[in-house]
Order: sequence, then structure tokens, then C-alpha cells
Amino acid sequence: MSEAKTASRASITRRLITALTGTVVIFWLIAVGIGVYVVNKELSETFDGALQETAERLLPLVLDDLANRDHSGDPQSLEALNKGLNREYLTYQVLDGNGKVILHSHDAPPTAYEVPLAIGFHNTSRYRIYTESSADGTIFLHVADAFKNRREALRESGVALLWPLLALIPASIIAIGIIVGRSLRPIDRLRSEIATKDGGNMAPLESETLPLELQPIARSVNLLLERLRLALEAEREFTANSAHELRTPIAGALAQTQRLIAELPQGQLAERAGRIETSLSNLGRLAEKLLQLSRAQAGIGTGDKPADLTAVIETVIGDYDRDTGTAGRVLLENETSGKLLRNVDIDAFAIVIRNLIENALIHGPADEEVTVRVDDRTVQVVNGGAVLSAHELAGLKKRFWRGKTKAAGSGLGLSIVERIVGQIGGHLDLLSPATGRADGFEARITLPLKTTD
Repeated sequence: MSEAKTASRASITRRLITALTGTVVIFWLIAVGIGVYVVNKELSETFDGALQETAERLLPLVLDDLANRDHSGDPQSLEALNKGLNREYLTYQVLDGNGKVILHSHDAPPTAYEVPLAIGFHNTSRYRIYTESSADGTIFLHVADAFKNRREALRESGVALLWPLLALIPASIIAIGIIVGRSLRPIDRLRSEIATKDGGNMAPLESETLPLELQPIARSVNLLLERLRLALEAEREFTANSAHELRTPIAGALAQTQRLIAELPQGQLAERAGRIETSLSNLGRLAEKLLQLSRAQAGIGTGDKPADLTAVIETVIGDYDRDTGTAGRVLLENETSGKLLRNVDIDAFAIVIRNLIENALIHGPADEEVTVRVDDRTVQVVNGGAVLSAHELAGLKKRFWRGKTKAAGSGLGLSIVERIVGQIGGHLDLLSPATGRADGFEARITLPLKTTD
């Protein structure tokens, strides 16, 4: 099963290189086979022609020699004729009308070849023989060519054709790899462009510059992006409108409930009205968070001009100091070398800091301060409390995830923070225990590098 999964994830580039190289090698082998077959036919014709021509030229010399010498001795070689023949390749026998060998070359056997005494080509298990005869039919000449000589010539020709294959295989792999890599670059670019698409980037893909095969894919992705954009816009509009419309009636109901509590005497009715007040307050905070989430999804993080983020942090902390319930609980440690300037929307960054401080105040011990530490690259919001597990930390950025706590909250604050921080090019890290402590919780924002003063 695992091997099948591995095969399914194999690189398309590797598959193409392997398939194309294998195909080229197979075609080359087929071409070599055809070439060897053709060479064998041509060599056979060439050797046969040489064999016949040798026999035709040799026979007059043999007849002339026989006419001028004594034939009473045993068959023997003719030194003059041997000098004109290559002993390694061609041998000959001279026979009378009865098939008796009267002359033969040095390498020829003393007994006659087992072929008929007839003009033409004949084969034995070892030789290809051409037979020629005198005009009166009394003298026959066998000129033989060993098959091993032909096989050796054919083998050398085949090896000569196969040698380039050894250099062809690695060269083909390199060449095909380069060609395939260049051909697949548009696919990589398309994949990279698609990977950049999210709720904050729904711009259509540029399809006109893509190859014809990829243009339908780009158009399909653009149609999907358009449908997603419309769906997200409808969702954001519904969320923003709903939250905005709920704020006024919630505020009115909360005011009436608070007035009712002030007029009621102590007792069960007052306690019940107090619980209603708490529920309405939570509902009001949820409506406010939904509005912030809608703005965050709309991409409000970046700003056109550099803003001093330290001043934004001081303003937010000042709001908490003016509240009697949180006065003096938020401490600022400014370790910057000057102004903390970044191209960030002031309102968006204020939402980020307010959510982090609110989260620390709600979930940290009521008798401990919340520390906001700022340097040239990071903003850290630290509060006390029990150490959280890695699983709990991983879930805190999810929407409506509140972890193991009974404190009031919507579970949207850190999700909103991460969204806006990502838009400005920063990163949100959640740590527990806090840096330099054995307990507590730390939310750390790593800001993008400074681009302008």
C-alpha cells in the first residue's frame, strides 16, 4: 500500500525523463537491430561478390599452372597463388572431374569440401563456397570463406552502432531533463500564483501568457475565485450588517437592564436581572468582535504611510488606565531605539493591541499586571497563569476556540490578531510559559522589517 502511495506521488518530471529516455533507448536499439540486419545483408552480398570474383580470376591461373607442371605428386599448395590470397579469410581447392583434390591452399583441408561440383554458391556448416569450373568441365575450383569471418565483421559493425548508445543515455537524460524542466516552468508559475490566493487576494490569474494547454485551467480557477470572492463578500457584508444592527438594540437592552437592577430591591429578581446584564454584555462584545473580524477579512492591515506603532500602543494602554476596572494593570516596557515606524493602518494595529491586552486581562490572574514589551522588531504581551499545553496553544488561533477557561470571551480575538498581523507581513507566536518565566502566557508579534523612516 505504501509503495503504491509513493508511486502516485512520483514527480512528473522524473516520470517524463524516465519515459522519454527509455523510449529513445528502445528506438535506438530498434534502429541498431534494423541497421545490423541491413549491414548483414550488404556484407553478405559484398563477401559473395568478392568470393565469386576471386574464383573467376583464380581459375585461369590454376589452369595455366596445371598445364605447365607435373601432376604425378600429391595435392600441394601453389606458392605463387598463395601470395595472391589472404590465408586468413579465403581458401581454395582444385579438383578434377572425379572430385579428387589436386591442389589446395595452405589453410584449406586436403579432402574435398562436401559440396556438389556445380557452378554457384554452396554452404557447409563452416564455409560459404563458390564453385567455378573450366570450360570442358574437367577442372573445378572451390573458393571458401569461413562464416566466422562474416560473423566477426557483423559483430564489429553492431558494436560500432551500439557504442554511441552508451553516451546517448546520460546525454538524453540531461537534455530531456532540461527540456522538460523548461516546459514545466509555466505549471510551476501557475501553481505558485494559485498558492497566493486566499481571502485577502482574490485577483484573477493572468491566463493570456500561459501555454494553450494551461489556459483552460487558469480560466477555471478564475471562475472559482470569482465565486469565492462573491461568497466571502456576502458573508462579510452579512456579518458586518448583522453586528452593526445588533449593537443599538443590545445597548438599549443593556441600559434598560442596568436601570432595572438599580430600581429592584436585593433578592432573586435582582440576581436574575444581573445575569441578564452579563449575557447582554457578552452579546455586545461578540457583536464588536464580529465587526472587527469583518474588517480584518476585508484586508485593513496595511497603510499607505509609516505610522509610529509605539504611540498607538500608548494610546490603547491609556484607555485601559482611564477605566476604573483595569487602571494600573497594564504596564508598558519600551525598549525601542526610537520611533517604531511601519506601513501599518493605525486602526487595524489598535485592534490588534486591544485584543491582545483584553485577552491577557480576561484570562490572566486578576491580581497580576499585564506587561506590554516593545522593541525594534517585536511586540510582546505577557500575563500570568497556568502553563498551556502545545495542543491548547495550537487551537487558540482558531475561531471560537476558547480553551479550558470559564472567563468571558468570544474566541475570536486571537484569530482577528493573526489575520491582521499576516496582512502587514508580520507573524504571531503564542508561548507558554512566557519568556523568562516558569508560568504565564505570551503573545509575540514579529513585525516586518523597517522599510522607511
